[in-house]
Amino acid sequence: MNASTQTLSESKGFYKLSWLQRVGFGSGDLAQNLIYQTVAQYLLIFYTNVYGLPAATAAVMFLIVRLVDVIWDPLVGAYVDKHNPKLGKYRSYLILGGIPLTGFAILCFWNGFSGSLVYAYITYVGLSMCYTLINVPYGALNASLTRDTDEITKLTSVRMFLANLGGLAVAYGIPVLIKMLSPDGKINSAESGNAWFITMTIYAVAGMILLIFCYTQTKERVVMDEKETAEVQVSDLWTEFKHNTPLRVLAFFFITAFAMMAIGNSAGSYYMIYNVQAPDMLPYFAALGSIPAFIFMPMVPAIKRAIGKKQMFYIFLSIAIFGMALLYVISVVPALKTQVWLVLVAQFIKSTGVIVATGYMWALVPEVISYGEHITGKRISGIVNALTGIFYKAGMALGGVVPGLVLAFVDFDEKNTVTQSAFAEQGILWLVAVIPAILLIVAMFIISKYELSDEVIDKINMEIEERHLKG
Repeated sequence: MNASTQTLSESKGFYKLSWLQRVGFGSGDLAQNLIYQTVAQYLLIFYTNVYGLPAATAAVMFLIVRLVDVIWDPLVGAYVDKHNPKLGKYRSYLILGGIPLTGFAILCFWNGFSGSLVYAYITYVGLSMCYTLINVPYGALNASLTRDTDEITKLTSVRMFLANLGGLAVAYGIPVLIKMLSPDGKINSAESGNAWFITMTIYAVAGMILLIFCYTQTKERVVMDEKETAEVQVSDLWTEFKHNTPLRVLAFFFITAFAMMAIGNSAGSYYMIYNVQAPDMLPYFAALGSIPAFIFMPMVPAIKRAIGKKQMFYIFLSIAIFGMALLYVISVVPALKTQVWLVLVAQFIKSTGVIVATGYMWALVPEVISYGEHITGKRISGIVNALTGIFYKAGMALGGVVPGLVLAFVDFDEKNTVTQSAFAEQGILWLVAVIPAILLIVAMFIISKYELSDEVIDKINMEIEERHLKG
């Protein structure tokens, strides 16, 4: 591309970003994952085995916190779209929301009020609300950097690479640090309470530093004028959902994908401790939930160009289902169950499929924002990200409720740190392999209904920018 063509392209919003800008943007997701992944993978086992809440009580709390999000997310989305803080329309919230998020994340894993349901509710609701205050505008920030679909694919690949680096730091680092700091060398005992608190403090502060870095490296260039967003209301959420068919498809994909991830992630610790009887291998099992990202996410732009995004979803969702089936077979065949290396291979295969499919879905969010702008004239990125936020948190709600209810149903013994009944082990296996596989089959059907090809979305973006130039 020569200089004049690039200037013309960028005047129409098709900006190219430097690698530092891509990494800077992606560091925001790395920061959020240091907290989100800790909550997704370890909060349930912290509440049941360390803090002292019954599994069913924790499940109900997870559901109520997500119901609060259903009200809170659209309020945040509408507020973000209507206002233009001096620090930046979207990126300002990295700082404004990051400071209280750091505090609530630390307090959430403090055992000072052990067993207090009121304290657990206050800290978890606070953490979730502050997370939304960052996550909704951060999602909108993606769409404000450029309209270029190829650039957004690269941006999303870098973002998901770094997000999974955060996932790896949590999956491997959390159990290692807690075992090292815990007086009894366990992560699932009441004695490990202080170890959890110290570990979360380290991760939360690191996250805050990364959010500041993200703020310094991002520049919002594709945003609506202040007068065009002055009339944005929460009711626009319903209007957008009603008229934006690709958004509806993506929203339901988010529900199933996040439910699948949340259920599998929260059950992983129980699975390695009680089913596989290899608690020392938990860091490696958990790390394999992120490691495939470093191999395959850099390949995503090339894979998408070669086979198209729909085929990419089908292939990698199928790989994930195969990995889960393998995990199930290994776990029910006595001769295979003791072969931990087979469990790790199955986990790697499953994670490869999950990471690519669920990682690339974030590249579709700017597409549905542009589609909505094309048909309504409003680029309400905050509202759209609030909608996707509601649906992925609905998935997280299932991910929090289902494991807690299943564990209660199979009579999981919170006080036993070593073994469980055969029935309880079967329930844990369903959470790790069977239920997530069923959800992925549903997700495959849902994504088949997504109709925005790269050619269509490029045409839409060009028409929008031409409309702006004429206006």
